[in-house]
Amino acid sequence: MKQIKELISIIVPCYNEEDSLPIFYEEITKIAKEMKNQDFEFLFINDGSKDNTLTILKDLARKDERVRFISFSRNFGKEGGMYAGLENATGDYVAIMDADMQDPPSMIKTMYHDITKEGFDCVALYSPSHKGYGIIRKIFTNCWYKLIGLISSTSQVPGARDFRLMKRKMVDAIVNMREYNRYSKGIFSFVGFNTKWIEYEAPDRAAGTSKFNFWKLFKYALEGILAFSTTPLVLAAIIGLIFCLIAFIAIIVIIVKTLILGDPVGGWPSLACMIMFVSGVQLFFLGIFGMYMSKLYLEVKKRPIYISSETEKNVREDKKEEKND
Repeated sequence: MKQIKELISIIVPCYNEEDSLPIFYEEITKIAKEMKNQDFEFLFINDGSKDNTLTILKDLARKDERVRFISFSRNFGKEGGMYAGLENATGDYVAIMDADMQDPPSMIKTMYHDITKEGFDCVALYSPSHKGYGIIRKIFTNCWYKLIGLISSTSQVPGARDFRLMKRKMVDAIVNMREYNRYSKGIFSFVGFNTKWIEYEAPDRAAGTSKFNFWKLFKYALEGILAFSTTPLVLAAIIGLIFCLIAFIAIIVIIVKTLILGDPVGGWPSLACMIMFVSGVQLFFLGIFGMYMSKLYLEVKKRPIYISSETEKNVREDKKEEKND
C-alpha cells in the first residue's frame, strides 16, 4: 500500500516581484526535491502587481502542477495576501514566505524537523539585528516593540518576521479570525499555540527593493496598536481626569488670588496659552477616538478582505481547451 505523504503548503505574497520569483522558485523546488518524504504546493498570491509577476506565475502554473496562484483584482496589501493564502492552502503544514529570498527556503527543512520531532505547533523566525535598516528606522522599530510590549495584551517578539511554519490547527484558528483590519503578527500571538522561535540573520534581497517605506510602516504600527490595545483610550481618560483636577485647583487659586489681591484680569496671556494647550490635547484624543471608530466602521460593513480575479484553474482550463482544439 502506497504511503500518503504529508503536504506542505508554501504561501508567497507577491507585489511586483518579477525579478525575485524565478530565483525563489528555483530555490524552493530544490528544497522540495531534497524533502522526498513530503509533498509540496506553492501558493503564490499576486497582490495587484503592475509588472510581469502574473505572467511569470501563469508560466510556472503551466509547467508545474504544484504551483497555484490567486491574483487579486487590485492591491489589497500583504495582510490580505497572507489571509488569502492561509484560507486557500490545503497542506497539513503551512509556511508563509517572502519571494525576495530574505526568508531562506533552506530553513524549511529545519522548521519542519522542529515542528514534527519536538512537538511544536509553530516554528517562527526573528531577526533582532534589523540588518539593512537605516538608523532612524532601527530606532523607531526598537521603540515600537518596547511600546507594544507595554500596552498590548499579546506578546510581540522583537524582530519577528512573517516567515513561519504552522500546523493545520493553528492555520484554521487564524482563518476563523475574519477581521477586516488585520495585523497578523498580533493575530499569530493572539491564537496562542506552542511556538518555537529561531534567531537568524536575514540576508539581503535577491532582487528589487522593499515595498514598505517609513509612512507605510508607521501606519502598520498604528494598526497593531489599534487592533490589540485599548491603552490609548484609557490614557485619554486618565489625562482628561488629570486636567480636570488641574482646572479645579486653578479655579480655587484664582478665586483666592482675586479675594486677596483683587486682580482678576492679570495673567490672561498664560490663560490663553493654557486654553490652547488643553484644546490641543482634546483634539489629539478626539483623533484617537476617531481612529478606533473608523476601524469599527470598517468592520461593521463586512467588506471582503480580498477579491480574486484569476487563479491557476483558469490557466489550466485554457491549457486543456487548447489541447482539445
